[in-house]
Amino acid sequence: MQLLLPILLGLCLVGCQTETRPDTADPASAPAGQSVATMQTGAAQLAEYLPQLQGKRVGLLVNQTSLVGEQHLVDVLLAHNVNVVSIFAPEHGFRGDHDAGAQVDSGTDSKTGLPLWSLYGANKKPNAAQMQQLDVVIFDIQDVGVRYYTYISSMHYLLQAAAEQNVAVLVLDRPNPNGAYVDGPLLELEFQSFVGMHPIPLLHGMTVAELAQMIKGEHWISDAEQLTLSVVPVSHYRRDMPYVLPVKPSPNLPNAQAVALYPSLGFFEATPVSIGRGTEFPFQAIGYDKFSLGSFQFTPVSTPGAALTPPLMNKPLLGTDLRQVNAHGLNLSYLLSWHALFKQQQQVFFTSPEFMDKLAGTNQLRLQIEQGLTEAEIRSSWQLDLQQFMLQRQPYLLYDR
Repeated sequence: MQLLLPILLGLCLVGCQTETRPDTADPASAPAGQSVATMQTGAAQLAEYLPQLQGKRVGLLVNQTSLVGEQHLVDVLLAHNVNVVSIFAPEHGFRGDHDAGAQVDSGTDSKTGLPLWSLYGANKKPNAAQMQQLDVVIFDIQDVGVRYYTYISSMHYLLQAAAEQNVAVLVLDRPNPNGAYVDGPLLELEFQSFVGMHPIPLLHGMTVAELAQMIKGEHWISDAEQLTLSVVPVSHYRRDMPYVLPVKPSPNLPNAQAVALYPSLGFFEATPVSIGRGTEFPFQAIGYDKFSLGSFQFTPVSTPGAALTPPLMNKPLLGTDLRQVNAHGLNLSYLLSWHALFKQQQQVFFTSPEFMDKLAGTNQLRLQIEQGLTEAEIRSSWQLDLQQFMLQRQPYLLYDR
């Protein structure tokens, strides 16, 4: 009999969103009488990687999450006389202040004077001239463990460019706040896009360093055997460990609740329904202007992080407030309920079906919803793929194998 529940790693069910100090282990997880070792991100372990950078020309793919304590990694490396040559910026920019989908321009970093190259927009991959100035490039960005979050797509293109130009890559690892879960459909390569590059589940349960090793090991880039890849794992880390991000990873994921709901609400981007962009609680509410499943009232407006005309801007909406719900893993009930409401009202729900299929990594999820399958039936359809993925990823895991 197949499991009809998401595969869960470790012991974390609802505790994944418990408040805890950034970069520390959860004291409640330690056996009685034992001291708790301090968790350290890869970037915080300077002794592990500074020797590798001496005498090297160094590039960085980083953003506002790339911190060592209160300092940005760029400033830390410069203070240690590392020869930083250039900075690459992903979606949302080097400072993390660009809207989703907004153009990120190349230029010069105002603080350091270093060349700043955009990897979001027309050029998603570093070009040969940029890479030939480097001996090693560092990837240090906080991910949230959801396939359609594009930082791992930027990492993919960085790994590809490095393999082609014989530049070493160093990944400084960070915890995955959704790391306890492996769930959702696997991406089919015909639906590959920048919001889904790899044949992995929507929730893959891996850190960026583990995923980088898998991209190389499974030859998901060409010339993978030529890539020199090294990683600095998070110390004293378990996949089920509560971890509250010290810096919001992007403008519309401002807190742990938004990060926890993101896997479930991201699909609404392919519908006319608002998920709170343009409010103080993005990815923490669902609403619509013509009919509703709830009585929670909110009005999206143009705000920093949602200045590019958020859906239903300046329209009073009714819906559901999710700020206090117990959010964890992938919950399809929101999508199914709203689809059923739109069907009852004889309105089209998936107004961007091609984008929905890119987000899902397959057209099967959309078709299953339109055919009226239950959540249990939908989950049953991807269980075998999840089991095979769990075996496939095993050689690349760095934590609690």
